[in-house]
Amino acid sequence: MDELTDLLAQHGLALVFANVLLAQLGVPLPAVPVLVVAGAFVAQGNLALAPLLAVTIVASLLGDTPWYLAGRRHGYSVLRTLCRIAIEPDSCVKQTENAFLRWGPAALIVAKYIPGFATVAPPLAGTLKVPFPRFVFLSAAGALLWAALPITLGALFHTEVDWTLQQLEKMGARALVPVLAVLAIYIGVKATQRYLLIRFLRSVRVSVEELREMLKREERPVILDARSALARKLDPRALPGAIVVDIEDPARAMPPLVGDRDIVVYCT
Repeated sequence: MDELTDLLAQHGLALVFANVLLAQLGVPLPAVPVLVVAGAFVAQGNLALAPLLAVTIVASLLGDTPWYLAGRRHGYSVLRTLCRIAIEPDSCVKQTENAFLRWGPAALIVAKYIPGFATVAPPLAGTLKVPFPRFVFLSAAGALLWAALPITLGALFHTEVDWTLQQLEKMGARALVPVLAVLAIYIGVKATQRYLLIRFLRSVRVSVEELREMLKREERPVILDARSALARKLDPRALPGAIVVDIEDPARAMPPLVGDRDIVVYCT
């Protein structure tokens, strides 16, 4: 156990920096467990709190800033791309836009506590042209708030963390088996859900060419624009004759849909 403790004490800050940086860049690596262990080391006197918080904030900013700059340069397309490759693409855009609509740029402070929001929030802030100094301040505050909880928990339960590390050291490589098994099951379930969702959407999707032909008919289809208010603000282009629908309360804005007219819905 002494060897593991010495290793983590010597390279703990570098490990935290690398883990947080990769997580904020979008790599699916959990950073919270590392911060919990770091908190336990703080309580045991093996790590200093101030450098730990500084390293976490700097790593978080270095991971968030490229996404912010990409959003500022390329606009809403960056957000769509991120959500397209996300594990839960069906909720990615909606969660992000709802948070920004409710709190504005201040949502960056709590972004890291909202699943799927941590990576998507910086490019959205860039797309909305949030001033860079304000982005840095809010992102730094969010990183500090995010790191405070696991570090505090690690410090409070440092005895239990120490015992867990001892067990992991005894198990050696075998300790990775249950962790990898749980991770594989989670990814498998989400991948299956994603596949079923995309297959369903493809079965009911209308291509651009098909819609163009439908619009030439005497009885044109009803086109519903179900994008969020934020999405319409960032990308004001709309299909001709589209009816704006509030996805949270569609009945309010939607006219009575009678007859046999086709209905085409498009969203983010």
